[in-house]
Amino acid sequence: TGDKGGRVVIFQREPESKTEPFSQGEYNVYSTFQSHEPEFDYLKSLEIEEKINKIRWLPQQNAAHFLLSTNDKTIKLWKVSERDKRPEGYNLKDEEGRIKDICTVTSLQVPVLKPMDLMVEVSPRRVFANAHTYHVNSISVNSDYETYMSADDLRINLWHLDITDRSFNIVDIKPANMEDLTEVITAAEFHPHHCNLFVYSSSKGTLRLCDMREAALCDKHSKLFEEPEDPSARSFFSEIISSVSDVKFSHSGRYLLTRDYLTAKVWDLNMESKPLETYQVHDYLRSKLCSLYENDCIFDKFECAWNGSDSVIMTGAYNNFFRMFDRNTKRDVTLEASRESSKPRAVLKPRRVCAAGGKRRKDDISVDSLDFTKKILHTAWHPTENIIAIAATNNLYTRMYAFTHTHTHTNIHT
Repeated sequence: TGDKGGRVVIFQREPESKTEPFSQGEYNVYSTFQSHEPEFDYLKSLEIEEKINKIRWLPQQNAAHFLLSTNDKTIKLWKVSERDKRPEGYNLKDEEGRIKDICTVTSLQVPVLKPMDLMVEVSPRRVFANAHTYHVNSISVNSDYETYMSADDLRINLWHLDITDRSFNIVDIKPANMEDLTEVITAAEFHPHHCNLFVYSSSKGTLRLCDMREAALCDKHSKLFEEPEDPSARSFFSEIISSVSDVKFSHSGRYLLTRDYLTAKVWDLNMESKPLETYQVHDYLRSKLCSLYENDCIFDKFECAWNGSDSVIMTGAYNNFFRMFDRNTKRDVTLEASRESSKPRAVLKPRRVCAAGGKRRKDDISVDSLDFTKKILHTAWHPTENIIAIAATNNLYTRMYAFTHTHTHTNIHT
């Protein structure tokens, strides 16, 4: 996880309990380090926040872990390693590390490694700076494990993980005259299997699939995914709520999952004309768009996630609610991430929001009583297991997810 103070916290799952063999191990803090510091751009007289925008793990190649983290301008590559032995018995150093006088050395000894308490070391390996004029919103590691891309509002750059002093600009949508600007890049991601393919989304609700084999500069897309707008449903807020805040390839690479303000959509790479599936995340807010515009909540950027088998999708909402949609059964559930429901092995109860003026049942929550300061913007799903991570303000929740045949349809264990 990354926070507004520029810190990155790594959590590690503890081994499963011997007394409860079927219980999931808890996640505890493994390491905390300061990734970014506040900076000042003297040429533009702008403060650069230390806030972490994105974190991406690199595939593990050896005992150490590597990750990329970025704030608005600078991307850093970090190495996370463990040390549980220390060398002792140097010939030219004493026990406190001071250099000995060579005249006092009368014999030679072979230094040995002695056990010590486990220490986690985090060290910066690369700093990729000065390549983005605008705020970085996405980083994505390529399937070749050698390159990655970073995207800001108007450009996407391709980097080699070993080269920090130059990058290749692969998308540039900046017009010659900034008054002609009609859209910005909101998210970008590499295909999970084909290193030449990537997708980026825009504030106009479009997705562009690009192939780096076609040209060095991918301003001309290979495919454009766009849903035709219904003229009868057009309003002042149409363009704002259609902006795509996140895009994710499925693990199979066949589908795209996108999130705009009110919906989550699944697209088939072979069908550009319309989404394959559309899921209403919180349609009850449609009547509240005016007040959401006034308090700036309408500009919130919600992320989305696939489960390991691409059969269930997850995304966040307000009031610390998060939504799950089963693509096969078409069932959906609303759940709440809260401290009250975070007891070990607790089963979360599905929640239901009652639209304004609608019939209210017991335990229903009125749309007027939703807390818009509590929002689930960041969600993640374990790549192989049914464990999810939910970020709610300054709390991180990890839960085990399972469909059951009870009347609630879905069980979520803390």
